[in-house]
Amino acid sequence: MVKQTVKLLAFAGSSRRASLNKQLVKVATKGAEEAGATVTYIDLADYPMPLYDGDLEADGGYPENALKLKELFIKHDGFLIASPEYNSGYSALLKNTIDWISRPATKGEAPLVAFDGKYASIMAAAPGALGGLRGLYQLRELLMNMGVLVLPKMRAVNFALKAFGDDGQLVDADTENAVKSLGAQTARAAM
Repeated sequence: MVKQTVKLLAFAGSSRRASLNKQLVKVATKGAEEAGATVTYIDLADYPMPLYDGDLEADGGYPENALKLKELFIKHDGFLIASPEYNSGYSALLKNTIDWISRPATKGEAPLVAFDGKYASIMAAAPGALGGLRGLYQLRELLMNMGVLVLPKMRAVNFALKAFGDDGQLVDADTENAVKSLGAQTARAAM
């Protein structure tokens, strides 16, 4: 039996319009598409949610945007995630998104249904010398604890303010190929 086309969800843990990480994950998206995957790119800025709060959840249930995102996560076989690094960690926006989506939306829902058994590649772009590497190690640990199969290769693009051209593409061909290969590896792993 042949598996249907692999579906990947691509997003950045940034809401900034000119986000370097949004540009980065779009490069990985090209690699996944070239490897045969269907990729859905989303902007987390389009899904505003309150900070996760157990009392808010108990009183009002699941925010509408969290439900929309959870459905998207469930419908995809894996993720391409680019995260900015803030104070040596991944972004609060990304953590809040993961926190809401990890919660059961209905009674009897399987734990971590949106994450367990999915594949992911992670990447970062940052202005500093480490390129967001410290935050990626934390993100890897979080996702793995939720049952996501985080692929071993990841990429941190340092000095990222100079890494992208005016067209949004990476200036260095080796870096672009390495980021595209993240998308391709995720597509192949999820097949």
